Parts: sequence; structure tokens; C-alpha cells
Amino acid sequence: MPQPENLKVTLIQTELHWEDAAANRTMFEEKIKSLTAETDLIVLPEMFTTGFTMNAAALAEPNGVDTLKWMQRLSLEKDCAITGSVIVEENGNYYNRLLFVSPEGLLGAYDKKHTFTLAGEHKTYSAGDKRLIVTYKGWRICPLVCYDLRFPVWARNTEDYDLLLYVANWPKKRVAAWDALLKARAIENMSYCVGINRVGLDGNDHEYVGHSAAYDVLGAQISSKKDLENEFIETVTLSKEHIATHRKHLQFLNDRDGFTLN
Repeated sequence: MPQPENLKVTLIQTELHWEDAAANRTMFEEKIKSLTAETDLIVLPEMFTTGFTMNAAALAEPNGVDTLKWMQRLSLEKDCAITGSVIVEENGNYYNRLLFVSPEGLLGAYDKKHTFTLAGEHKTYSAGDKRLIVTYKGWRICPLVCYDLRFPVWARNTEDYDLLLYVANWPKKRVAAWDALLKARAIENMSYCVGINRVGLDGNDHEYVGHSAAYDVLGAQISSKKDLENEFIETVTLSKEHIATHRKHLQFLNDRDGFTLN
């Protein structure tokens, strides 16, 4: 009987060039091409081409086309999927849009549902209203963006996904919440949960200290990096067998409360 599939996920935690898409694409391309270990999915931060900026009018890409083409080219070259969010203009509106690209093409796009009102994101960016479940290499993946992490109902595992994924620009002053909520989302959804954050200062002098990490379905951290507050690249291996074994034994998801969102 064949073994359940594993999924190798690469986290790239790095500083970003403020509002400079070309420089960020060059920087990430160098890091991606330097990878020697096999990987199935590379995860980049929120707004990885610009940093978390409200200057959408000057920086948005029509339908994200430039960065999408770049992601598709690298995905083919490395034979793996790549995901992260960028600023997109579509029909006169701006979106903080996550793109999920595989060697076969664009598998899906997700517009951030919970725009960060504390920073005025809601005044610049239109919010999405639909979740995305990507099926890739036999894995069901639910990718979300930064502030979405604070809203467990939106992440609730009603589709039996295997991996919950957050891309973020989450600041140092609230990094304790980032650590706690990533772990909680893994436990309550009996899913792997991976969060990728950036480091360094942005153009508004907000400081970021990373803490990118991966957790298993019981909330155990499986990423091994000890120095979480500097740049690093790490590949973790996720196991379908781990999910199946613990869901079958514990059956916590069977006891979920039933409700619908209005």
C-alpha cells in the first residue's frame, strides 16, 4: 500500500526593499535559485514586492501581471509552487492579493478578507469575501493573509484542508500574538499551520522580527530555527500520515459547532 504523500514547504524570512518591486523580485530570485534541497512549495511574505504600504495607486500591478509572470517562470525553473501576496489593481479597485502558482500555472488567488483597520488598510484596499482552497500534490491548502490570523471563524476547517498558511508583515510589538495564534489555529483546526513573516524596518519605521514557523496538528512546532528574528530559509516536511493518524484517533473535528456566516 503506498505511503501518504509528504509535502516539503520552504519558508523564506527576509528583509524587504521598501516600495521597490524590481529589487525585491531580484532579491527573492537569488534566494530561490540558491535553494539546493528539494521543495514542493516556497512561501513568501505578505506584499513581498513592496512591503506593507498604503501607496497602492503608485505601486499596484494591473491584475498582478508582472509578478505573476515572474512567479510562473521561477515555479517552472524550480519545479515547485510559489505563493505570497502582492498589490493588485483590478477594475479600479486595489487588493492585497495572494497568488498561488505551480508549474502548471496559477492555481488560485485570494484577496485578503480582513483589511488592517489600525493602519487604514480598509481605506485603500478592497476586502475579499471568498476563501481559497488550493489542491496541490494531493494536499488541500487554505492560504490566508496576516490580519486574517486574528479571526478564527474565517480559518475554521470546514473543508477538511490539510495545511493552513499565513503570509504576513506582522510587527514586533505584537509578535507574541503571532506566536500564540499560529499555534492555536493549528490545534483548533487539526491542521498543519505555517506562518511566514518578514524582518527589518519598513518605510514607516515599523520593525518586524519574523518568528516564521510551522506547527503540526497538535500544535507542536516542527520548524527548527532557533534564531527566529533574523533572515533565514528553512524547509520543513509535512506528513499526511500525521494528519490522518491524529484525526482518526482524536476525532476533534467531528465535534465542531455547526453554524453559517452571514
